[in-house]
Parts: sequence; structure tokens; C-alpha cells
Amino acid sequence: MTGARAALVAALPAFALAACGGDSDPEPEREPEPESAVAEFWRPAPGTPWQWQLSGTLDTTVDVPVYDVDGFETSAAQVAELHERGTRVICYVNAGAWEDFRPDADAFPEELLGEGNGWPGERWFDIRALDTLRPLLAARFDMCRDKGFDAVEPDLLEGWTNDTGFPLTADDQLAFNRMVAELAHERGLSVGLKNDGAQAAELVDDFDFAVSEECAAFGECALLLPFIEQDKAVFHVEYDLAADEFCAETTALGFSSMVKRLDLDAWRDPCPA
Repeated sequence: MTGARAALVAALPAFALAACGGDSDPEPEREPEPESAVAEFWRPAPGTPWQWQLSGTLDTTVDVPVYDVDGFETSAAQVAELHERGTRVICYVNAGAWEDFRPDADAFPEELLGEGNGWPGERWFDIRALDTLRPLLAARFDMCRDKGFDAVEPDLLEGWTNDTGFPLTADDQLAFNRMVAELAHERGLSVGLKNDGAQAAELVDDFDFAVSEECAAFGECALLLPFIEQDKAVFHVEYDLAADEFCAETTALGFSSMVKRLDLDAWRDPCPA
């Protein structure tokens, strides 16, 4: 999805014909108006340390410049607390699947809901229904903006590679992911590409950073190098590998890597810088 960056505006040459007929010369070409600045979104640099916590009581004491936390569960006051010490805060929301435990669960029509994705209470969305999903996801991103978040981590942007119950194609996923990025940018929020490494080269211009789970375990980290090449962070975690099994590789690539438990509580074991 193309990012909703502000379009460059330049005034077109305007020519006025004399009101009275005849062969009068047109008015001189006007000077073009100054080009408007392209909207600048926060883009964390490769190697930026981070904390990712989606469960348990939020621990705000980790000394890192970036936190990624649950958008529904984290309060505006907690976001402000992190901002006070100069920490950027990413808003985790599920974009690709329904969650029956969220306060907006009833807003999603049944026909959008497919197979379970392996997590309790979650079902894949039919991401082809862009017109239906757009306002529903926009409301979630409004919540992120209104709480003061700097960015969005929209989860499950790789439905096309899973058994969702819908015949999703690569093009369906590209269209959906670009819509997600556009919705975030329209609200002044940076946005991360979550896990869809197979399409990273096609989507890197639309997203401001990437978030990867287990790319080392699956031998897929190289797919995310387009982000590093554009000086955009790749925030990366492994669950089943020990740090000494992958850190040398991913740190050399420029990734921001750490070991986390699968429930994404406060515990972390970051790779050495």
C-alpha cells in the first residue's frame, strides 16, 4: 500500500487570455509556488535497541529508546511517561485477524472471519474486503494516535501464506498491506511491516521499519535486508534459539535482535551491540 505521504505540489503554469478579444499577448508565466515538504515519519535506524512487551504489567524501566506495546492495554499516561524520558512508543494492534477479547470485536462482520490462526479467540480476516476493513482499522489507528503513540505495529500482515479460509493471493496481501500503511501515515504515525518478509522488497517504500519473528530460525532474515539498505530498522526476536545461536548473524546484518518468551512479557535477552 502506498504511504500517505503528502504529495509534492507545484503550481501549473497558468495563462490568462485577455478578456477583450483580439491578439493581445497572454500574461507572463507565474512563478511556481514553493514545493511543500514531504511528510516526514519517524524512521528508527538499524541497530536501534528496543523492548517489546504485550503481556503482564508494563515495565517502563527498560533503558532503551523504543518500546512496542499493546495499543488497547497501554494508557495515554503510560505513553506520556515513556515520552518524558525520550522513548519512542509503537502501538501494537492486530490488523490481519479478529480477536474476540477486544472491545471492538462486535464491529467486525461475521463474513470477514475465517479460520483460526492458532491463538485463542483469533480468526483470520478476509483482507480482500478493503472497503469494510478500512474504517474498522482506521478506528484502531485513531486510538493509537489519540493516545500519543509514535508508530503502529500492525500484526499478521502475511495472511496470504497461511490457511486463512480465504483464497488470498500475493496481490491481495500487497493491496491490504499498503492500505494499512496508508491509514497509519494519514494519522501521522510511522508503520512497521510485520513478518511479510517475502514481500519486503515490494513494500519497503511503504513502511518505515520492519518487525520480524524468528527469521533466523526459518532462515529468512536476508529477505528483510531491503529495510537495512534504506536505513530503516529491523526489530527482530527469536523464541526458541539462544542468543549465541543467532546474534552474530543478525547483528552483522544490522538488526535490532533479542530473545523473548512467546507470551512477550517484560523479560528480554538482547543481542550485544
